[in-house]
Amino acid sequence: QVQLVESGGGLVQAGGSLRLSCAASGLTFNRYVMGWFRQAPGKEREFVAAISKSGYSTYYTDSVTGRFTISRDSAKNTVYLQMNSLKPEDTAVYYCAADRSGNRIRVGDEYDAWGQGTQVTVSS
Repeated sequence: QVQLVESGGGLVQAGGSLRLSCAASGLTFNRYVMGWFRQAPGKEREFVAAISKSGYSTYYTDSVTGRFTISRDSAKNTVYLQMNSLKPEDTAVYYCAADRSGNRIRVGDEYDAWGQGTQVTVSS
């Protein structure tokens, strides 16, 4: 079965950086759009970033554009989220997800598989 395992979360001061990783198994990696979503306490899950099946196209929510970078390594079946200039409002559980269709990459319900999440906490 498909498994997505996130790692790399933690506690960091504002202005700092973290790199999240998501290792995928049980799927043909290059047939899936890969995305990152996050959910803060008391808030709905929101789209953060996505990368196309080929890796040539990337997409971001406005609030992270210029600070976060999504990438993928097909040799390792892994997707990354490099997060720089972190702000307290970036605090959330971050989830990795895989989408076979790639039709609506900003919509969480379109994704077929999800990881368990990794906590990111940014202190002010």
